Amino acid sequence: MGAGNRWIGMVFLLWIAVGLNACHEAGRPDALNIGLAEEPRTLNIWLASDANSRKVLSLIYQPLYVNDPKTLDPVPWLAASMPVFDPEAMTYTVALRPARWSDGTPFTSRDVAFTGRLIQSYKIPRLSSDWKFVGRIDTPTPHTVVFHLKKTMAAFLSGTLSTPIVQEKEWSEIARKAETTEKPLATLLNHRMQHPVGTGPFTLEQWRQGAFLHLKKNPYFFGSGKTIDGRRLGPHVDNLIYSVFGTSDVAILALKKGSIDMFWWPIQPGYLADLESCEEIRLFRNEKSALYFMGFNLRRPPFDDLALRQAVAYLIDKDFIVSRILQGQGTKMFSVVPAENRFWCCTSLPRYGDGMNREERIRTAYRLLSDAGYSWRVPPVDANGNLQAAIQMRMPDGRPMERFTILTPPADYDPHRATSGLMIQEWLREIGMPAYARPMAFASLLQQVKSNHDFDAFILGYGRLGLDPDYVVNLFHSSNDKPRGWNMSGYHNPVFDRLADLSNSEMDPYRRQELVMEMQKLIARDLPYIPLYKPSVVEAVRKDRFDGWVDMLEGIGNIWSLCQVKPADNG
Repeated sequence: MGAGNRWIGMVFLLWIAVGLNACHEAGRPDALNIGLAEEPRTLNIWLASDANSRKVLSLIYQPLYVNDPKTLDPVPWLAASMPVFDPEAMTYTVALRPARWSDGTPFTSRDVAFTGRLIQSYKIPRLSSDWKFVGRIDTPTPHTVVFHLKKTMAAFLSGTLSTPIVQEKEWSEIARKAETTEKPLATLLNHRMQHPVGTGPFTLEQWRQGAFLHLKKNPYFFGSGKTIDGRRLGPHVDNLIYSVFGTSDVAILALKKGSIDMFWWPIQPGYLADLESCEEIRLFRNEKSALYFMGFNLRRPPFDDLALRQAVAYLIDKDFIVSRILQGQGTKMFSVVPAENRFWCCTSLPRYGDGMNREERIRTAYRLLSDAGYSWRVPPVDANGNLQAAIQMRMPDGRPMERFTILTPPADYDPHRATSGLMIQEWLREIGMPAYARPMAFASLLQQVKSNHDFDAFILGYGRLGLDPDYVVNLFHSSNDKPRGWNMSGYHNPVFDRLADLSNSEMDPYRRQELVMEMQKLIARDLPYIPLYKPSVVEAVRKDRFDGWVDMLEGIGNIWSLCQVKPADNG
């Protein structure tokens, strides 16, 4: 064999060895093996915005407070107790648990203060808004932090105190070097983390990109063997292996064969019947903190007219969307706050068309529009009260209604939203509206809606809303009606703005709850958005290998599960 062929042969054998080793790691019998749909993009906590990076980093970096899986109330985590507020001094004092970093060094108040100051000085995206109203951060003792607020902001409790805390020892040198560069923030965000130091239940052992990540139990995890929030914590597994799969088909096959113990990704309806027939597999169904909706451009006709928006709300059959398009794997929505967020969701809202059949919907919409001055060349209801095919709906000034477009993501991006757009198009045409659903590349859709404000209506969604309802302010406050602002519909209501401003600064949760309820009532009355649905989270695990999974809003992939899952007792 020639030298070149020998070299090729050696490379081939090395490639085979690496592949076998990767497969061996991914299927370790002493590990909890979890499948991921995609590889994490980064282990830099400041850059991580994708779901798979957060899944890994949530087990390494920890916040001061987490949410109870049932009530969603805040639970002291790195904190030892609930924060103490001094209204005169405008301070919050937080006592810390005794804890250590994964390198064995003590976790102290200096780490908390360093984290906050780093976010503030670099204006780190996604986090800086929760820290901009925090002034001085004092550390009177190693286990006491005092936050001085520039002004009272409700987001302090829900956002600031849930920020992942980083180690000053690890990040101070990284930040110092970033300051010497031309673009410090970009340098900080793009710093490549090899072995992040955290306080969580696991620490990174190895990342073989394109294949797997291996996390090991953190021997210094502060929760090990302790009861927090009434739950005895582990973790009870020494090794955690994340395997990366390119498609759901491959991951679900691996789950059925036992190569992985959980697929950490929502299961699509088409796989459910097959998985339900597998004796070794258990399905978990939980709700998402999400909002999928139809939005209108209130800045111009025709949807600057409330009567028209109300008629559309009556014509949309949410039961059909959930049962037929989502195949039952979801729930209809009537508020912009998910119903499972029980403390904040207002349940006394109008339920336009709920429980009506098709004929009742058309009659109600026809009556609304007729009363508002709309007319037809041929109306949808004839002189005898019978339904008929409507022709040419006319505006109150007598002009024919012009064709309008409902923008949706394309079917290969989100088939649910694309199909919902087509169905809404047909329902609106039944009453004579010249509606046309138009799938558009997602980036272009956002450009049209959020930046250019050049649209009639659209269907979009927020797949992971925070538990705090401050997003309601962001979505509908008139100050956010600007290019790239969150108020995409151009909703302006001085009463809403006043309530929103008060809610932002109200620290009493029950008084703030009243304000948020009133805000939801205004949105449900004025209909800049029509809430449509939110999909359920269906996840699958091998029940013959591990049990102890904890159900929670957003699914079983949460810190409580990974601290409580243990090998199944099959004896």
